[in-house]
Amino acid sequence: MNKPVEHGAIGGIDSIQALLTDYACTLDYSKLSPQAIHAAKVRIIDTLGALVGGYFGQPCQLARNIAARIPDPDGATVIGTRIRTTPDMAAFANGTAARYVEMNDVYHWPGSRGGHPSDVLVPILAVAEQTKASGRELITAVVLGYEFYLRLSDAIKEPGFDCSTFAVIGVAAASARLMKLSKEQTSHAISMAAVANNIVKQVRTGHLSMWKAVAAGQAGRSGVFAAILAAEGMEGPHLPFEGNHGWCKHVSGPFTLAPMGWSEGGKSSTFKIEDTLIKQRSSCATTISSILAAEKASAAIRGRLDQVKDVKVEVYDTAKKNMGTGEHHWNPQQRETADHSIPYVTSAALMDGTVTPRQFNDAHIWSPELRKLLAKVEVVENPEFTKIYHRLPVEHHTRVTVTMADGERIVGESGGTKGDLSNPKSDEEISAKFRGMTEDCIGGQRVTALLDKLWKLEALDNVAEIPPAFLFA
Repeated sequence: MNKPVEHGAIGGIDSIQALLTDYACTLDYSKLSPQAIHAAKVRIIDTLGALVGGYFGQPCQLARNIAARIPDPDGATVIGTRIRTTPDMAAFANGTAARYVEMNDVYHWPGSRGGHPSDVLVPILAVAEQTKASGRELITAVVLGYEFYLRLSDAIKEPGFDCSTFAVIGVAAASARLMKLSKEQTSHAISMAAVANNIVKQVRTGHLSMWKAVAAGQAGRSGVFAAILAAEGMEGPHLPFEGNHGWCKHVSGPFTLAPMGWSEGGKSSTFKIEDTLIKQRSSCATTISSILAAEKASAAIRGRLDQVKDVKVEVYDTAKKNMGTGEHHWNPQQRETADHSIPYVTSAALMDGTVTPRQFNDAHIWSPELRKLLAKVEVVENPEFTKIYHRLPVEHHTRVTVTMADGERIVGESGGTKGDLSNPKSDEEISAKFRGMTEDCIGGQRVTALLDKLWKLEALDNVAEIPPAFLFA
């Protein structure tokens, strides 16, 4: 485990806090690799598209209503509206909307806690808007937020708290960077973020509620607020990670962070933002391989759903454990559980041919036809698929076998060359996904103009023009 260092000007600073602070204060655009810069632009585009796609969700509307009660003309935009509020409340509303529709990026890595590192992104944008940061400053802050989130995800094995906790620390550090806080203030922001904001895993256990998306917004809000407090002179607790009652003893367990991007003697190393995966379907990442496999079997049974005898879904161990075990996965009551259920998404894909946000509306969740099919689904682990999943490069293999009443067997498979969440997405695919999520709300011409600006983000002098440009037509 990292060893505490001696007390400094801000009191007790432990080695984890010191490492994070030093990195946050020294990373700059010139140290980013071309791959990291491009990866940041891809994820900014992808996450903003997901935000528009989730805008009309109930928790997103509630978050906007709350933000509207706290006006701040010098603050940040609630994206899609003319509302300007404090940057922490903009982070809350925008972070909730970006997470709601399950289209933001995801992290699958052997031995890692995983998670949705894009939870850091729109909260960071809120601070960048208020501070009138340049495109290069925003890109640097996003890479920094991802780096903290993903290095913590790799290092920490304790399963009792939710990965959105990592976003709090990443957002606090990136916000401090954008606000040009001193090293001392940045250290305080990181301390306050870590000690005061630990989201427990219950948020994603059993029957899920709207808080599944709101946890991301709350994490973003807390990270921004920690930086605001530090900017005003608020001090954080001493030894936040390694103190007698700190993170390591009561939250995470002991851990050591791997070297971060551009951290060894000024020599460039890989930035973790390059390792996150872009979704191609609107569902929990661990269910996507089941969707892709079911889509291939769907055409052969369309119009014959009443003749289906049973459906067997073979998946890797993590998918079986997390998304294919427990009665709630066969009896979802709302979207939040349905989009985390292999039985549900398999049934929806078999019935409709694919899965989009529409497949999670009430008409589908309570459809007698879908419910009848759902009851026939069995989810089992395939040991070979598990072995493939737990190595690099990660592949998400699934086989869906539909047995008809007359004995006919129809098989659909995904994974690797048969279609995989891990497969790289071209810039054209990223743009098409963004366009598909935004055109109905913003209009084709404005979407084209936005894409042009976002793909050239490093040339933008002031990113404050981006959030208002998403005002719905």
